[in-house]
Amino acid sequence: MIPIKDDIPTRTFPLVTVAFIFINTIVFLYEMTLSPQELEIFVRRYGLLPMDIFQLRFDKVITSMFVHGGLAHLIGNMLFLWIFGNNVEDALGKIRYIIFYVISGFGAALLQSIVSIAEGNLHIPMVGASGAISGILAAYMKLYPHARVAAIIPPFFFMVFVFPAWFFIGYWFVLQVLYAMIIPSSLGGVAWYAHIGGFITGWILINYLLPKKKPKLVFYSYDTRI
Repeated sequence: MIPIKDDIPTRTFPLVTVAFIFINTIVFLYEMTLSPQELEIFVRRYGLLPMDIFQLRFDKVITSMFVHGGLAHLIGNMLFLWIFGNNVEDALGKIRYIIFYVISGFGAALLQSIVSIAEGNLHIPMVGASGAISGILAAYMKLYPHARVAAIIPPFFFMVFVFPAWFFIGYWFVLQVLYAMIIPSSLGGVAWYAHIGGFITGWILINYLLPKKKPKLVFYSYDTRI
């Protein structure tokens, strides 16, 4: 399912979310200027290898969140970040939101690294913002479980389906767990355990970073014209 819109308005401009999207896009545009050999060096330098986090290479955890493996990888991550991140930023405030994003990314990197090391895959770098964004999805599900998310389901690209957030995000998370169980991480591609680690981190962390005065949630009556 591909989300295209939700029905939760924001009270403030999502400056941090926009900044994250901008930085990720600029980095990817730079990647496009590199030759295949230069790109491999770039990914090795700024991506995260499984042992890096245990060698306290925390700088690589951060940089890996802003490197993407392709246009579809970038667009998918930024779409989820825009739709769900702006509301989480609104609820947390900008500083807490940055802290939340980074720690969720660390949680994602830690679980993926543990699994990769256990499986002997020490040389596959992890890149992308999806681990941190998984934490955002967990926070959104907890804060706005009854929000409505409009989505399209391939191949029905001309039809829009509306789901409650708890179902859309819950379904997404179940898929990550199933894919992690079925697809060996040695094949590379999607870091499923990073998604799981980021989600679990975000689910726990939101309880501690959310301001004591919970923001008023605004819901609209169901309307198929979302």
